[in-house]
Amino acid sequence: MRIVVDGDSCPVKQEIAETARKFSVPVLMVASFDHLLQGGEGVSVVRVDRSSQSADLFIANHIASGDIVVTQDYGLAALAIAKCCDVLSPRGDIYDTGNIDYLLERRHAQAKARRAGRHSRGPRPFTDEDRQHFQQNLTKLLQGRQENGQF
Repeated sequence: MRIVVDGDSCPVKQEIAETARKFSVPVLMVASFDHLLQGGEGVSVVRVDRSSQSADLFIANHIASGDIVVTQDYGLAALAIAKCCDVLSPRGDIYDTGNIDYLLERRHAQAKARRAGRHSRGPRPFTDEDRQHFQQNLTKLLQGRQENGQF
């Protein structure tokens, strides 16, 4: 088991590394060459080319059942769920079989509306509460796995 991070736009990289160290879980951060990421104790970094889906494709091809994936991309989340991974957004939202279809449908409807000329506000600003919510949910997930003898 490891934590695999879609690192191109992840605002909680430091929180992931800190929490993973507490549980001795390795972290793999994947990002394009355009993003400067530093590895560290328990954190390895893989750089991929600049195309928009390179990090997602690398992650989808290298995750395994039991991994924890951190991404805000619903498509990658759906692939990770299908591979029996736990998936969190950087805001701490848990993606699972109960909500991923709705999220994908909503994304499609919003893209369709944008093509029709409607404009949306975009995501709300990332807050310290989001950061705390993420770290709490990642900690709960890792504690649950530890209690169940999954690592």
